[in-house]
Amino acid sequence: MTARALIIDDERAECEMFADALRYAGFEPHWIQDPTRVLDVLSKSPFDVVVTDLNMPTMTGTEVCRRVRESAPNLPVVVVTAFGSIDAAVDAMKAGAYDFVTKPFDVDTVGLVLRRAVEHHALRWEVDALRRVVDTSQRFGKLLGTSRAMRAVYDLVECVKESDCAVLLTGESGTGKELVARELHERGRTREGPFIAVNCAAMPEGLLESELFGHVKGAFTDARAARDGLFVSASRGTLFLDEIGDMPVGLQAKLLRALQERAVRPVGGSVEVPFNARVITATNRDLEAAVEAGRMREDLYYRINVLHIDLPPLRARGGDVLLLAQSFLSEIAVRTGKSISGLTARAAEQLLAYDWPGNVRELHNCIERACALTRTKDVDLDDLPKKIRDYSSGHVLIAGDDPSELVSLEVVERKYILRVIDACKGNKSRAARVLGIGRKTLYRRLESLGFPATDNDS
Repeated sequence: MTARALIIDDERAECEMFADALRYAGFEPHWIQDPTRVLDVLSKSPFDVVVTDLNMPTMTGTEVCRRVRESAPNLPVVVVTAFGSIDAAVDAMKAGAYDFVTKPFDVDTVGLVLRRAVEHHALRWEVDALRRVVDTSQRFGKLLGTSRAMRAVYDLVECVKESDCAVLLTGESGTGKELVARELHERGRTREGPFIAVNCAAMPEGLLESELFGHVKGAFTDARAARDGLFVSASRGTLFLDEIGDMPVGLQAKLLRALQERAVRPVGGSVEVPFNARVITATNRDLEAAVEAGRMREDLYYRINVLHIDLPPLRARGGDVLLLAQSFLSEIAVRTGKSISGLTARAAEQLLAYDWPGNVRELHNCIERACALTRTKDVDLDDLPKKIRDYSSGHVLIAGDDPSELVSLEVVERKYILRVIDACKGNKSRAARVLGIGRKTLYRRLESLGFPATDNDS
């Protein structure tokens, strides 16, 4: 189909000249001399691109850009300006113009600029249509996925959304624990209040205590004024304590008391201040092992673990990998203006085969990199990072007669131990029981196989 262009210029001769140029470049041109009619014309007839003069007496081209952007955000506007008005053209682009051309113009150059604008318009329309389909059929708020594992998470969120009980989110790094916490907040009674997130592993103990509980004036050297802590600031909302397994033991007793009494005592203060916030915690550690090792208070563990939601790793979510990849592709295409529509079969197959140790965060990084490198409309296998391109399945051949196909006992042991840990959802204490060995023995085996024996391997 021939692309339709709307030309706006207050001088008839200019409109006719530009229409001839666009007709020569393969467009179907229409023109108006009154820029104030632009929205009325656009509402009655569809166009693929708008071309407007910059300096007009009744309305400037910059204002045309602004109005078109507000009315039809995806419709590109190209500004035509004299050579000496480049600064004004830049202002128009800030107001929403897709590009600009200068007078006197070259017909081929104008045709190229407008064709790119039309392609951009078509891409935005296609991506928006895809996003509407995904939003309506496969999203749960800002969460995306249709796998059985994710539907189980959605069911739990629905069950507890109106409750104010403490929720513990567990799962590997990059599985989306903060997204789930935000979804609990948005769907619950706290939705009108603030959502405040703090990483318990990112600050030293003294600073974290002051952040959480506040301080009074003069409590320490830099305490020039009293300050409310995050518990009080999050009142009528949600306080999300990420990496709770890394909170210093010395601070855990104060946190436990705050949760029990629903009040906090600021650093240096003598009076407790009540708060009314829902508290959600998250960790990628094995908290049961941390309790056994004395790194987590047992009473605090049971206080924060009233309701437990375990987020599945990406490798356990099946086809969600491709659903997420397509969603990321669409978002990146809109942001960068690149004509990327999907994945080739080879790329999709390898994305499904890879085990994604970095989970959704790693997948997003992979797709963003692929979009930057690809020179085609579909992301291909060669656009993926080398470690994903070269990845082979972790299955071990047991029943075989060809010695070249068999592997060493160390490889079998390594893969089986990791498989059991994965099936136990990272709980090393439970994995040790399944393997029939002690937890300390499991840690020694992991170390001998090249894995650090830390709780955050879960």
